[in-house]
Amino acid sequence: MANQSIITNFLLMSFSDVWELQILHAVLFSLIYLAALMGNLLIILVTTIDQHLHTPVYFFLRHLSFIDLCYISITVPKSNLISLTHSNSISIPECATQTYCIVFFTCTELILLTVMSYDRYIAICRPLHYEILMSRGSCTQMVAASWVNGSLSGIMHTVSTFSVPFCKANVLGQFFCEIPHLLKLSCSQPNFAEIGTMVTTTILGLGCFFYIVISYVHILSTVLRMPSTEGRSKAFFTCLPHLIVTTVFFTTAFVAHVKPTSDTPSVLDLLVSVFYVVVPPTLNPAIYSLRNKDMKAALAKLVR
Repeated sequence: MANQSIITNFLLMSFSDVWELQILHAVLFSLIYLAALMGNLLIILVTTIDQHLHTPVYFFLRHLSFIDLCYISITVPKSNLISLTHSNSISIPECATQTYCIVFFTCTELILLTVMSYDRYIAICRPLHYEILMSRGSCTQMVAASWVNGSLSGIMHTVSTFSVPFCKANVLGQFFCEIPHLLKLSCSQPNFAEIGTMVTTTILGLGCFFYIVISYVHILSTVLRMPSTEGRSKAFFTCLPHLIVTTVFFTTAFVAHVKPTSDTPSVLDLLVSVFYVVVPPTLNPAIYSLRNKDMKAALAKLVR
């Protein structure tokens, strides 16, 4: 260890060394960020102001939009700053904060999507008990549990990752502080604390995934038994936005964890990262608004 220098900052990877491509990247990311910002803020605003949307499903949607808004704000502005200023340095405290926020909002969204699947299950499979099981107090407790569990996951990952010094090359093969790339620069390999935390988070993720799958199996079974075609269609389209958002979330998360962390990162690695960092927060507002008559009516009322 005497011959190894301790790292005090990291160098994030840029999308290109060509100035024109850096400007193009900054413009594209800015447009995507503005679209995600406006979409999620509109959902938060509409579901807060319109009294008709003060129901459990829109209560959860409001929190989901806030999570997506925060999640995309962690990485995209910093990436744009790198492209425009050519300064890709990030201090360890700033990197630790970014790591915590990414894990925090990702785990919170995972649990919140599970809670939303429970809401859809109660609404379709046990409609007579909906008012009791999905009372205001119950919804508040479930959302609070999502935020608390997400915060605890963020703390555990951040502490276990940054509890040991970094003494190898300080170049991260990513445009944000991602844990697998950080672990490659750790002086202590393997990092058993982070491995244990990762296993715990994986078990949590698989548990949420299987719960959502089981919920939708019961929902599909109930919908298919409905005698009315109109009732089946209404029930199906009620669940469709949540099903699409959940599929996008788990698909991008699967790509993120299955993708191997190469020693020589390429532009393809960055594009894969963009897929799971930028796409879900940008698409979610559109998915929940395009086919939702209540949302469109409330938005039109707000505009008037």
